[in-house]
Amino acid sequence: MNAPAHPAPPPSLRSRTVLVAAHVVADPRADTGADGPAAVDWDATLAFRRHLWSHGLGVAEAMDTAQRGAGLDWGAAAELIRRSATEARAAGGLLVCGTGTDQLPAHGASLADVRGAYEEQLAAVEATGARAVLMASRQLAAAATGPEDYRNVYGHLLRQTTRPVILHWLGPVFDPALAGYWGSHDPDAATETLLALIADHPGAVDGVKVSLLDAGREVALRRRLPPAVRCYTGDDFHYPELIAGDGHGFSHALLGVFGPLAPLAAAAVRRLDAGDTAGFRAVLDPTVPLARHLFAAPTRHYKTGVVLLAWLAGHQPHFTMVGGLQSARSLPHLRRAHELADALGLFPDPELAAHRMRTLLAVYGADGA
Repeated sequence: MNAPAHPAPPPSLRSRTVLVAAHVVADPRADTGADGPAAVDWDATLAFRRHLWSHGLGVAEAMDTAQRGAGLDWGAAAELIRRSATEARAAGGLLVCGTGTDQLPAHGASLADVRGAYEEQLAAVEATGARAVLMASRQLAAAATGPEDYRNVYGHLLRQTTRPVILHWLGPVFDPALAGYWGSHDPDAATETLLALIADHPGAVDGVKVSLLDAGREVALRRRLPPAVRCYTGDDFHYPELIAGDGHGFSHALLGVFGPLAPLAAAAVRRLDAGDTAGFRAVLDPTVPLARHLFAAPTRHYKTGVVLLAWLAGHQPHFTMVGGLQSARSLPHLRRAHELADALGLFPDPELAAHRMRTLLAVYGADGA
């Protein structure tokens, strides 16, 4: 009997919903510059999604980890969403997709422009059958004059979605252009606006992805969410404790760091499925130093380390990024990422990883440093 073209994924994780914000693989043969349209190696990019699904993890597509707003333009993102949705159906994998406003110019967009851009992307995602993640918008942050503008724009979208969406609160540590999101620089006031928006539209919000790198604030927010609304941690510093939870609840996950950590993340959550919280922490706690290193300031450049580790692990044949962002981190930073990942046993072929790291250092004259 011939093997199926798309082997069935392992049983789904039961105790937590785990979504991995996946990176894109650039096409190194394309003749395009940093300001040109994104050139994507579709085969390698989709193969990495199949790798994530093979561990029973879900994929969060076309999010900031995929360099939205940092090299991946909306045209390429739309194609990525369509292709990933086809792969997800074939593989039986869970898929959510980012919708934003990045087809607009960086400056000068009106609130009407923002609504229209969100609507275009929302329609494109829902046409594939995937669930949408309403990503934080730089253009909305620039155009809004207060909390009501956020409630109006998001409310307009939530009244027309065909399936409950995930709202994304991405803090300025990830993107300085998002300072003051939800209409206030006071996080307490911003929280109230977000909660009011959710209360205004019961049944329209599946959950909230919280990317503030502030575990206490995330816990306080999730305790106030309606019972049917999930908290998805986007905290790449404190994820073990937030996913494990406390006596009042827990967070699900939508994390970029789970791309490099996919096998360990899946194994850890399966221990939670079996009721073994201590075993879950024993697997994931040792990964935190690597995560904190990858997401060190300036945090927005964490994608460079994520792509490096995918290359070292053999998931792609090169270390080239959309927009040339492979140069966004220093060589000592990348070398330390390799050391930390190797100590965790993340590389299927440690010798290949070591050879590739030595080659990278040698090309830039840093092999003896």
